[in-house]
Amino acid sequence: MGSRLVRGTAIGCGVAALVGGGVGFAVGEPVTPKDILPARALPADLCARIGDVANLLPKASSGPVTMTQGGTTAISCTAASSRQKVRAYTSASVNVTITAYGGLDAGAGNAPFTPTQVAERTFSRSTMTKYDGDRPYPTKVSRTASGLAGDSWAVHTLVQRADIVVLVDYKANPVDADTAQKAALALADRAMWESKES
Repeated sequence: MGSRLVRGTAIGCGVAALVGGGVGFAVGEPVTPKDILPARALPADLCARIGDVANLLPKASSGPVTMTQGGTTAISCTAASSRQKVRAYTSASVNVTITAYGGLDAGAGNAPFTPTQVAERTFSRSTMTKYDGDRPYPTKVSRTASGLAGDSWAVHTLVQRADIVVLVDYKANPVDADTAQKAALALADRAMWESKES
């Protein structure tokens, strides 16, 4: 009887050791800063890696157009042309925001949210319409017309993969809405590819 009790206790201790931290969170042990994963660093030259966006800003330049970069955890890449620089467009601008998410405290007794879970929650909370086409990553889009001629469009795309969320805002006049959307989706994919972990 005694040996069976000892053996049962040993097995129970072994199982507890295997499940480890999960039991700790379940019984309400506090989450420490080291339990919450930080956002990973994005490449310092991410906007340059995305490459030339001259095709989104027709005739804005005689050569390649590289977006200007700002930010750290959330990197913003921007480029624009104005009427003074280009006759074909009244205006055209593109802004790409690439955000790497870190984990978050999920409250007492719960394991912290992972970076991927935080990115997924951010994506799911967007009010944009889910894109149902053939896409490599979860995608949402919105399109807004402005002006009376129907040739001024603001296209927004939101793309999520793992811990990264990419938002593309593209505005141009004149432009076809479908063409603008395809360009914004392609740009979002380029940004996602260049922001992936090496």
